[in-house]
Amino acid sequence: MKRGRRRRLATKRKGMRWGIDLFEEDGAYTTATSAVALLVVMALLFSAVTSVWRLARTADVQGVADMGALAGANVVASYETAATVADACVLSMGLTGFALMGVGLAGVLVPELGGVGAKALEAGSRMIDARNTFATSASRGLKTLEAGIPYAAAARGTDMCGRQKLEGASYVGIALVLPRTSASEFPALEGPQIDVGEIDAAGDRLGEEGEKLAQAAQKSARAKERAWLADCGAEGKCMWERAGKLSGLSEQDNPRYASSHTWKPQYALDRARAYYRWRHDHERPEGQDVESRADSKAREVFYGYAVDVLEGAYVQEEDGRLVASVPQLPANTVEVKKTLLYTEQSWPTSDEEKGTTLHFDQSCPGARGAMGRLASLAEIDSGEVRECETCKFSVGDLGKTPAASTSFESGFEYHFNAFVRALEEYVRARDEELACEKQVESEAHTAGDAFEEAIGSLKTERPRIAPPGRLGCVSAAVSPEVDAPDSLDSAFFQGSGGGRHGAIGAAVLAPDAATKDNNVLSGFFSSLEERIGAAGVVGAAGAVMDVWGDLLTAYGEMGAGVDRFLEAWRGKLEGAGSGPVASWLADRVAGIMRGLGLEPVDLSMKKPVRTNSARVLRAAGADGALRLQEGLREMPSAPVNPVDMAKMLGYELKEWAAGQEIVLAELPLPGGGSIPIKVSLGDMLGLEEGGGRKRGGSYGDGEKG
Repeated sequence: MKRGRRRRLATKRKGMRWGIDLFEEDGAYTTATSAVALLVVMALLFSAVTSVWRLARTADVQGVADMGALAGANVVASYETAATVADACVLSMGLTGFALMGVGLAGVLVPELGGVGAKALEAGSRMIDARNTFATSASRGLKTLEAGIPYAAAARGTDMCGRQKLEGASYVGIALVLPRTSASEFPALEGPQIDVGEIDAAGDRLGEEGEKLAQAAQKSARAKERAWLADCGAEGKCMWERAGKLSGLSEQDNPRYASSHTWKPQYALDRARAYYRWRHDHERPEGQDVESRADSKAREVFYGYAVDVLEGAYVQEEDGRLVASVPQLPANTVEVKKTLLYTEQSWPTSDEEKGTTLHFDQSCPGARGAMGRLASLAEIDSGEVRECETCKFSVGDLGKTPAASTSFESGFEYHFNAFVRALEEYVRARDEELACEKQVESEAHTAGDAFEEAIGSLKTERPRIAPPGRLGCVSAAVSPEVDAPDSLDSAFFQGSGGGRHGAIGAAVLAPDAATKDNNVLSGFFSSLEERIGAAGVVGAAGAVMDVWGDLLTAYGEMGAGVDRFLEAWRGKLEGAGSGPVASWLADRVAGIMRGLGLEPVDLSMKKPVRTNSARVLRAAGADGALRLQEGLREMPSAPVNPVDMAKMLGYELKEWAAGQEIVLAELPLPGGGSIPIKVSLGDMLGLEEGGGRKRGGSYGDGEKG
């Protein structure tokens, strides 16, 4: 009994270890254990390799989706560049036109510039016309271009995805801009045309009045020069030279002026006053005989008369007129009789036996009787008094004092009277010049008002560049369905295909800091310069384009560019001898243009950068409510028309003709003709005819921009 029981218990314990004993026996792993472990490791290994392969395919499609989004956003960036260039062209062309017209208005008043003012006016007017033409065509072109952005971005995204290969098969994808509508505003392009007709008319009138003023100024200058020559400008004898020889005047009382431009008639009048005062105060007889003493007395009286007459003389401008009263001194006896020297009772008399007798002085030896009343020289001729038999003094003695010095250039009066005659002519010419100047001032005010009113058209708000896709671009891409590698085909991984993978990408535009050589205008203007040169624009027209080029490339600091141009022209006007009216008008033009308050403009180029698609979709609001997840599953395995592919994602898209070409703007040239700035759908897609890839956009006849 005991032996049978022990046998039954041993058999029971052996049945309980059967599952473990299959893998472990006597503390060691069995062959079955090794086989199972190997199978598990192989299963895990092939599963991991398969997962890595699948994850790699998933990562690839995400990269393709990102590339599609960046490609679509690049279309938006290209448009923003084109829009900024168009605005820069319109603004700079307008400023160039007004700057040229402004300096032209002032320049027509400066004959020494040789007609440059009239040419500048004409060139400025043509530039404004060119600006108007350009603005109209640019407004139309940008609107058309904006309408094509959604399709161009979609097609470019499709093209970019299709160019990515996976084992020879292409990815399928599309890029969609959000929002799909435009909110751009271009006041300068869409506003009214600038009319400079009033400036042209005012410039014509100003030029005519300026010509009259120039002629009057020349006549006045010639008369003034003759007066200056008589006073101190002649190399030989003149008032200055004679006063220095015949008197002891100091250099302060007898100055010399090297040019009629710095000389004033008042200087000659002051010199004459000082000279006659000195001669009167220092007059002495040349001898003690009666005749010498009588001659000296005649000179003293004559000089005293000159002092009194010149004391009341004047030369001054008042109320827009030159007023002068500088009488000529008597040159002989006949002229003396027309003055107070002849009629004034200032000569002593004595009661002689033969009657009342006039003497040159009380000290005359012929005065023997009692001294009587004062008499005039005219009374000798009328017989009221007698001529002294001793001194024989009469009006003839007084007349011969100025006779010699007036008749010959060795005398001071000869040059003084020449000055007075020239002064009388100068007064008439100067009055005519001042009248013309007054008329020119009136026309200058009218021209300035017309300029200010016309340039007000440039005081528009800066453009709002907000095209479709301004919030970003999203893309959807799916990979082609490819078989897994044969190396993965085993008992542990069954199946012929690896499945399709999809991904969503997004991109937005970020500014790239502008530099002198890297901004939205650098590439455009460099290519435009070549085409302008090729068009044969030289001479005055070329100079106008140079001015425009300077202001165009200074678009980012437009106000400073205008200031530099106006200051340079102000220097030219002053160097040519601009008058007060021209200087005033130049200052007013500069003030008006500075008053525009042109703010610096950001010329930074925009570059696409990747971002989170959820952010773009949220920002787009209703436009962002797309069927991206569902649409990915419906996307075909081969590229189809972007319009059809967009519908799968809930996005309405209007198709563009592949060969459609847009004239973005026409750039008229001052010398005639124009340069078209064209954009085609192929440019926007970056494609050449035949399906090849083309980098960058183009302007005009294939010129790279």
